[in-house]
Amino acid sequence: MWPTSGTDSDFVVKVIDVYPGTYPTPLPLDGQPVLPNAVKMGGYQQLLRGEPFRGKFRNSFEKPEAFAPGQPAAINFELPDIYHAFRSGHRIMVQVQSSWFPLVDRNPQKFMDIPKAKDSDFKRRPNEYSDLQN
Repeated sequence: MWPTSGTDSDFVVKVIDVYPGTYPTPLPLDGQPVLPNAVKMGGYQQLLRGEPFRGKFRNSFEKPEAFAPGQPAAINFELPDIYHAFRSGHRIMVQVQSSWFPLVDRNPQKFMDIPKAKDSDFKRRPNEYSDLQN
């Protein structure tokens, strides 16, 4: 993984169950009208697991480390288990992103004490994801 052009970055990994496009939409209860904005289940994306990880803690939670900008770095962490069975026709989607704001606080992409960051510390930094083992 080429994690960042900055010295810190967050990583959010999501596992999603994607319903088939032909999945039936639930019928309303007896006597209830079909609402025009009712949820359509065909193609629905059900979030199963989403885990954020702050890159500076990739080697130790006790001793955070800065990234060397533009240098590849291995980032390994395990997603907690979840009891879920993918039904026939469903697909597995995996998303990797570097922000989940406002669920997780923003990262200035700079190795620093984030609660002390000023507005001017926050910069956009690209992340490239690749498999370093190949």
